[in-house]
Amino acid sequence: MTDNWKPEHPVQIVAGTPPGGGLDRVARALAKSIAETRLLDVPVEVLNVPGDGARRAWTHHVENFPGDGHVIGISSPNLTSDYLVGIANFEHTRYTPVAILVTEYIAFGVRPDCAFKTGAEFLAELGRAPAGITVALSTALGNPNHVALAKLTRHAGSDINAPKIRVFDTALDAVADVVKGGADVCAVTAASVLAELQAGRVRLIGLSAPERLGNLFADTPTWSEQGADCVVGAWRGVTGPTGMTAAQVAFWESVLRAAVAQPLWRDELSRLSWSPAYQDGAALTSYLALEREESATILGDLGLLTVR
Repeated sequence: MTDNWKPEHPVQIVAGTPPGGGLDRVARALAKSIAETRLLDVPVEVLNVPGDGARRAWTHHVENFPGDGHVIGISSPNLTSDYLVGIANFEHTRYTPVAILVTEYIAFGVRPDCAFKTGAEFLAELGRAPAGITVALSTALGNPNHVALAKLTRHAGSDINAPKIRVFDTALDAVADVVKGGADVCAVTAASVLAELQAGRVRLIGLSAPERLGNLFADTPTWSEQGADCVVGAWRGVTGPTGMTAAQVAFWESVLRAAVAQPLWRDELSRLSWSPAYQDGAALTSYLALEREESATILGDLGLLTVR
């Protein structure tokens, strides 16, 4: 492999959620930014491999292309948390982390007729009768969505395992579960509620962001505003197969840095209320190591840690 590696045939961006899901949105925004600004000389395909809490994309597809720079996957903190809570036998180090692109914060949504009119009322009920609350989230226990709920439950003075939790493979299904009455509350990445929010089928009671988001979320208070220490984000990044060469990683770093600098990408940030969070190289390596350490501490504190 030369130092001037570049793709020789079509590239696949693999998303572990169905079309419209959180990982898929990032994959399609990235593919669009790359294609419309001609950052690659080959076609770009988004391949959806949903299932098993987004893990199937890695175990049934990316795993099959060792050393192949033509295949990249959209990654998230789940690659760490799933391993630490014992529901996966692999984590980031099994593959080749390339970059982090954005951070999404967690929105808590209810039906318009829900008894919880505000986040404060939800917190009060979490403190009073947490076992009577059902929460829908994706894609696995121990991920940022679940951690945000656990922080709120603990803040309310209750056992973090008390609320009933329904776990879905995609946030869209978690939101739909609330709309149809299966759960009282959904805890999902903010962009995942946009369609139902616009349609008036979901009302928001709190966000895990450090400050208010814009657009449709401008009127939704953060949990910090409501007196709860709950700032939790879920990053989205790019990870390649095991065995990628330094030249392949360097190529993708240059493409990704260019992609996130495009006006088209910035439009997607605004439309979906994503927060820019680009990191690669040594900074990425340090960040992932620190995140693993912090995740182990948080999950251990919550009684969810099974692997160190």
